[in-house]
Amino acid sequence: MLILDIIFYSFVAIVFIQLFYYLVFLRTFAFLKPQPLPEQNIPVSVIVCAKNEEENLKQFLPSIIEQNYPNFQIVLINDASGDETLSVIEDFAEQHDCIKIVDVKNTEAFWANKKYALTLGIKAATHNHLLFIDADCKPVSKTWISEMTAAFQTDKSIVLGYGGYSKVKNSLLNKLIRFETVFTASQYFSYAKLGIPYMGVGRNLAYTKTLFFEANGFINHMNVRSGDDDLFVNQMATSKNTALCFSPESFTVSVPKKTLATWLKQKRRHISSAKYYKTSHQFLLGLFYLSQLLFWVVGSLLISSLYHWEIVTCLISLRILIQWIVIGKTAKKLNESDLVGLIPILEIFIILTQLVIFISNKISKPRTWK
Repeated sequence: MLILDIIFYSFVAIVFIQLFYYLVFLRTFAFLKPQPLPEQNIPVSVIVCAKNEEENLKQFLPSIIEQNYPNFQIVLINDASGDETLSVIEDFAEQHDCIKIVDVKNTEAFWANKKYALTLGIKAATHNHLLFIDADCKPVSKTWISEMTAAFQTDKSIVLGYGGYSKVKNSLLNKLIRFETVFTASQYFSYAKLGIPYMGVGRNLAYTKTLFFEANGFINHMNVRSGDDDLFVNQMATSKNTALCFSPESFTVSVPKKTLATWLKQKRRHISSAKYYKTSHQFLLGLFYLSQLLFWVVGSLLISSLYHWEIVTCLISLRILIQWIVIGKTAKKLNESDLVGLIPILEIFIILTQLVIFISNKISKPRTWK
């Protein structure tokens, strides 16, 4: 019984840690309302880095070209593509004066390094304010640039946006991908609002050229294959220079992976950069994930043993209820309402997926970005 006592009181502590995260950290964004900001109309360079993206560029680039904004250019970076990406870019450039082409060739020192390609694109950008989006991604509205740049107030040099994924009917994998995206956004938006910004996503991110050169570009993590977005934000974002933009018109939507294997490969690459975060960020994120994992493992063990099962059931129900409220409000805010009813089930799948990815990354390093 002594062992079960220890397990039981450990579970109580785990539940309180989880409740602390949800009620102190994650509720910050869940209950936050977007504040309307006056349009800035500042000159903006939209940066698109493309590697073997000929079809996606044909489909999604027009949604950027057609933005309702008075002064912007599009910097299209062809990152040593092996398909017809460069030809597609050149065709668009012939028709639209706002497009500037940067054709990157592989070098021995920076072979298949997206950060190298982005650096060349940023240097070629005409304007100081930079807005990033992926080639397989489109803005949901024609006011995307207006919405994101409005957050550039006098003291703000980084703007964190939301990049979601398109919905696929009757697909559990698609729901997993979108739930993981919502959960991640819930974290980085909430932490930033609390003055602890730690990451952003390159599918919808803005910062100034001045800040980029102040950081000496990606030099501090150029050897890390991933992290052109989150590691840069982790290095340079502060409580004073970081703004959030989460109005529905500011969202972008990307093409989701179609198989579990390709998604896991993508997540392995993304998660591999987390070990380079600041120590305080690693601690906060690691403690949250560990308490998530132990909540389900220890809770299931206690329920199966029927040890204080009434109390354990109440604690599990309380935590699930709080999570449902907090993540549910976040999902609705990010136009992902169809996920709300499946939150506990999707969470279990995500926890197991992250565990598999963590173990896989310990065994072998993920490969390059394309």
